Amino acid sequence: MKVRSALGSRSVGGQVCALMLIIVTLLVLAAGATLSLQARGSGDSQARTSALTVARTVALAPGVQRALESRNPSTTLQPYVEKLRHRTDVDYIVVTSPRGVRWTHPNSKMLGKHIGHSLYPATAGRTFTDRLPGITRSAPSIRAAVPVTDARGRVIGIVNAGVSIPSVARTVGRQLPMIYGSTALALVLGGGGAALVARRLRRQTHRLGPAEITRMYEHHDAVLRSVKEGVLIVDDEGRLLLANDEALRLLGLTPDAHGRQITDVGLPPELAGLLASGRAATDAVYQVGDRLLAVNQRPAERGGAPWGSVATLRDATELRALTDKADRAYARLQLLYEAGVRVGSSLDMEGTAQELARVAVPRFADYATVDLHEAVLRGEEPGGRDSPLRRAAFSGIRQDPPLRHVGEHVSAFPLAQRAGGTGRARLFPVGELPSSPDWTPQAERLGWAVEYGIHSLLTVPLSARGVRLGQVAFWRSGDAPPFDEEDRSFAEELAGQAAVAIDNARRYAREHATTLALQESLLPRGRPEQQAVVAAQRYLPAPGGVRGDWFDVIPLSGARVALVVGDVVGHGLHAAATMGRLRTAVLNFSVVDLPPDELLARLDDVVDLVDREETAVNGGVGAAGATCLYAVYDPVSRHCTLARAGHPPPALVRPDGSVTFLDLPAGPPLGLGGRLYETTETQLPEGSRLVLYTDGLVRDRERDLVTGLDQLRDALTDVDPDPERACDAVMAALLSPRRTDDVCLLIARTTALDASRVASWELPSDPEVVGRMRAAVARTLADWNLEEAAFTTELVVSELLGNAIRHAVGPVRLRLMRNRALICEVADGSTTAPHLRRAATTDEGGRGLFLVAQMVQRWGTRYTSDGKIIWTEQDLPAAERAPR
Repeated sequence: MKVRSALGSRSVGGQVCALMLIIVTLLVLAAGATLSLQARGSGDSQARTSALTVARTVALAPGVQRALESRNPSTTLQPYVEKLRHRTDVDYIVVTSPRGVRWTHPNSKMLGKHIGHSLYPATAGRTFTDRLPGITRSAPSIRAAVPVTDARGRVIGIVNAGVSIPSVARTVGRQLPMIYGSTALALVLGGGGAALVARRLRRQTHRLGPAEITRMYEHHDAVLRSVKEGVLIVDDEGRLLLANDEALRLLGLTPDAHGRQITDVGLPPELAGLLASGRAATDAVYQVGDRLLAVNQRPAERGGAPWGSVATLRDATELRALTDKADRAYARLQLLYEAGVRVGSSLDMEGTAQELARVAVPRFADYATVDLHEAVLRGEEPGGRDSPLRRAAFSGIRQDPPLRHVGEHVSAFPLAQRAGGTGRARLFPVGELPSSPDWTPQAERLGWAVEYGIHSLLTVPLSARGVRLGQVAFWRSGDAPPFDEEDRSFAEELAGQAAVAIDNARRYAREHATTLALQESLLPRGRPEQQAVVAAQRYLPAPGGVRGDWFDVIPLSGARVALVVGDVVGHGLHAAATMGRLRTAVLNFSVVDLPPDELLARLDDVVDLVDREETAVNGGVGAAGATCLYAVYDPVSRHCTLARAGHPPPALVRPDGSVTFLDLPAGPPLGLGGRLYETTETQLPEGSRLVLYTDGLVRDRERDLVTGLDQLRDALTDVDPDPERACDAVMAALLSPRRTDDVCLLIARTTALDASRVASWELPSDPEVVGRMRAAVARTLADWNLEEAAFTTELVVSELLGNAIRHAVGPVRLRLMRNRALICEVADGSTTAPHLRRAATTDEGGRGLFLVAQMVQRWGTRYTSDGKIIWTEQDLPAAERAPR
């Protein structure tokens, strides 16, 4: 009830007291509960520590190892362990053999019998703890199991020690009274502190409620900030107690005038005398600077006694300037309308800047200059405000002012920095300008500008959509009046209109550059990690626009690699987007190890689908098709399998320098639908170079395909074996200065995997071979200095061989390869692939493949002409990876 009455109190002090009391109570109770739970929770930890200490003491005790190796360990260990159990007050100490036969037990009738609980992982040489029912006590206990090993590290016994949890909990319970006592003391101290703070707060707020205090603050803030009339409060001793923002502006005072005598703040003597006297005044007019102020003043009282006065100020000069402002505003509106018509008539940035300069001269300024960031002129996003500027436009009543010319570099400091520091236009008397790079030369031309007659400068930042594009500067000379605040507002509107037009032109230029960058972003970046080939590639976009050529080097399972080159017919964003979709499709099909002919068939379906989509959207105008060459190279067998869909044939440069074009079935271009593709297999000597390219390299308007292939053969004959230098030589020999298509070139020098890094076994479908192969795999890994991978590899081999023998048909082949990773492959004659699943708790099997997937980095299935291959990859230590 007391808390409810405090919360309902109208005073701030009462509400703060209640809230503080509630918060302190909650915090103290939470802390006490936490300490209590922590104290109770420490029982399990103490029980585990006690059990581990006793078990390790027995395991390491002298003579325990000898006793375990004797004929009857119970004769020696039973009396020793029981004596130790009574001294340490543990629930039990049971010593067992690795197979679980008890050598000691509190109940001697249990000796020689098997223990009913699991001893793993102690049987593997690792200590563990768990929770089990007690033996000498009915309460649960914490068991610690510690292995005893002989000199060779073999587990010869296990010491099990159990500690009853309630016995530890009694020790913990003795700590709880202290915790509860400290909690109660903290609650009392917190409540007392809250009461003292609330009492002092009530005294300082005069027992006002939150609503009254909030209303008083809002009224005070409105008077200081929002009222458009000046308000002054002066005490009976003539000190200025308060002046709102409008009063400070009208009187030209600074905030430090508060607290000073009103006669000492720099006001005219007549006005200062009125404010200091405190007498009443109504609409008394006084001259303050260039303003006429109407002053109203009334005396103020407190408790029936006078204590000062309150005065209000109103600027009366604005009424006189209304007519002149209306005329000038009409003229500015006409100029803004004209600027809206004339500025931005084209998508040329420099032309738009020149239109802005011309529309401002001579009706607004005598001279106008426009400076743009160099990045903006290129169609890019501008950098920082201090990035380089270039003069883009100039207009003036004369053509010889001492200003930089169009095309010259202009520093962004000080003009743009001053203009851009606040994001608004700034006014400068030219005679006060410091030396600036805007003058040519810097130190001399500043004086020349003054002599020339230029006296006023107005700088405006050019910004659109929050992006700083540059700056525009307006100059006045001769008898023209200096720029004022109204001129600044007009210049900002004028520059804002022009900035939008300049930004539209910039975005147009950027779209053109983005179109070119899109195709490059869709091509491969960097080189994938593989050791089957040493590859180099070159790509040049078409000069007249975006095309759809692409290439790829894709690592495959079994240390193999896929080489891809393709070309989408057409140009523009559509061709680039289609190329990206096809490249993604090839990558996805490669992941599932599709053979080249089947991959091209699937890719043909993708192109047909894209064509149908485009036809539906564009009303009958679909995709034009594509060509592709796909090759798979195996460094173990040095076999290369290739297929092409309407693409030029690849060139093969043999180690002796001779060049031939592989005779592959051409196949129809992609997108025709329902066509078959054929594969070709060839044996590649180590060090051969496979050359893949697009027709833009060998064919143009002045050269047919046959001539281009002959030139390519000549360029590849006896070329440097290094793929990078070979690419440079081919590009230098075949590139045409008048080409109209993309050029894509991929040269791959083949390598062979050393036979010492491959181990293969042909196995019968007999379950007994699994055990023998585990040993054979362990020996092979030892020869490769990969003993640390033996456990995982043996488990993988056991599971994969077991599945193959149990479910597959025909002979089984096991192959290990040490490349950039340790590769394990199991091949059989079945085409049924295993599926990864999570076995239920009641299932007797189904967990093997799940465990394999968890222990290797990658695994998968690929199909062959006579069955399938299940493969896995394990990462090797960096020092053990095969050199390239």
